[in-house]
Amino acid sequence: MKQINAVLEGFGSTVLLLVRALSYVGTLPRQWHRFIEHCYLIGYTTLPIVAILSFFIGSVLALQAGYSMENFGAKQFIGTLVGLSMARELGPVMVAILLAGRVGSAITAELASMKVYQEVDALETMNIPPARMLVLPRLAAVLVMMPVLAIIGDLVGWYGGALISNYTHTIAIGPEAYFSALRRFTKFTDVMNGLMKAELFGFGIVLVCCSIGLNTRGGPREIGASVTRAVVTSLILILVLDYFVTKILT
Repeated sequence: MKQINAVLEGFGSTVLLLVRALSYVGTLPRQWHRFIEHCYLIGYTTLPIVAILSFFIGSVLALQAGYSMENFGAKQFIGTLVGLSMARELGPVMVAILLAGRVGSAITAELASMKVYQEVDALETMNIPPARMLVLPRLAAVLVMMPVLAIIGDLVGWYGGALISNYTHTIAIGPEAYFSALRRFTKFTDVMNGLMKAELFGFGIVLVCCSIGLNTRGGPREIGASVTRAVVTSLILILVLDYFVTKILT
């Protein structure tokens, strides 16, 4: 019963934080410097790890598919499998998981530290709403940067699959055949569906991490507990949202 009450209380506080943040949307142009800073932290600093993981995920997909589909004489469709998998599922989900582990944990740690050391109370004393200064720029930044990261992840994953398909002896699918199959079956709507997922995942992760960070209570020990709770909650949120969004879109 206590766990259910805690979940409901956390959900309510998260929704309330979202409403408060959205009420200050008109102040966003005056916070452009914070917006740019968070775009840099969410996008640019996350880009290298997104590119590396996307390349190897696309490579592994092509490698596994090549060995399996060769038995059925269908290895010419490796590009289709890699293209659709990266665009619809693996691209947005992988970027969201990286965002939760790298950016979400940092956001929670920063806001939890500010809450524990009463910096948030100081902002409220100076009549500066935390939802306006600490939450809104991050939500705006993640909405801008998540599609960029997802697109880059898709492209790098596709080219990783093409490279492995071309240079693996047992597969030996040239780039022309690979990208021909990819273009034939991977439609623009598939890419857009993946970008929609990335937007929802990123927005939900940042909102949850901000809410948990700002609701931290106790001493410095609670900061680590809040970070762990935020990352675990974000990962669960990604999988739950992925199921329902996929069901709606298909």
